[in-house]
Amino acid sequence: MIGVKPTQEAIDIAADHGLDLVEVSPNAEPPVCKILDYGKYKYEEQKKRNEAKKKQKVVSIKEIKMRPGIDTHDYETKMKAARKFLDHGDKVKVTIRFRGREMAHQDLGLKVLERMREELGETIKVEQMPKSEGRMMTMVVSPK
Repeated sequence: MIGVKPTQEAIDIAADHGLDLVEVSPNAEPPVCKILDYGKYKYEEQKKRNEAKKKQKVVSIKEIKMRPGIDTHDYETKMKAARKFLDHGDKVKVTIRFRGREMAHQDLGLKVLERMREELGETIKVEQMPKSEGRMMTMVVSPK
């Protein structure tokens, strides 16, 4: 690879060696070009992009739905699932859904969310505190 100016002479040199003249910095004065195998260059750039994709961790949001009058065994099952999601590095959105007269007792739903937050303790960070949206109350937590 040689840094050269884009002239006819440079194009001829590249053609003699069976390579391509690739413009590296078009905004520079004069524009900077390199003589290289363009197919190989594209292949190596693609490899770099794929390698960067592999190292990237996609964080997804898992949702756990409950009711305010959830039974203890059901609650423990949901907690087990939440811990598993958090251990895998995913965020967890906990949703309490209210039906009918349960809307008058939103404090019960808040207690369930608070209990969950206390039991998960220091392993989580609360991203969104419990908030009501219509007939649902949600809280979002993520692993520390």
